[in-house]
Amino acid sequence: MDCIFCKIVEGSVPSKKVFENEHVVAFHDIQPAAPVHILIIPKKHIASMNDVQQEDWHLLGEVHRAAQHIAAELGIAESGYRLVNNCGKDSGQIVFHIHYHLLGGKPLGPLLAGA
Repeated sequence: MDCIFCKIVEGSVPSKKVFENEHVVAFHDIQPAAPVHILIIPKKHIASMNDVQQEDWHLLGEVHRAAQHIAAELGIAESGYRLVNNCGKDSGQIVFHIHYHLLGGKPLGPLLAGA
């Protein structure tokens, strides 16, 4: 498999990690869209949200738990942050290993018109 995120998990591609446990790893995005832009991924390769199986749901809980912890550690929990998952080509998913973008550090404004 030629997955860049799997290579980050195994350590063969360097990353600037901010969090790691037995299920999840989180690291700085190399093309940040906000002052704080962290990618949070399960260590298990799952291509997208559409590929999550029954036995994988706990991993998404671990991702959310990591997001909460990282936001607090980076000082954006109180001011607010956005947690985004893109699913599929039309959503803008480029790397097909499920991942979440943790964005913050500035006012991000509404994501959708009228929100």
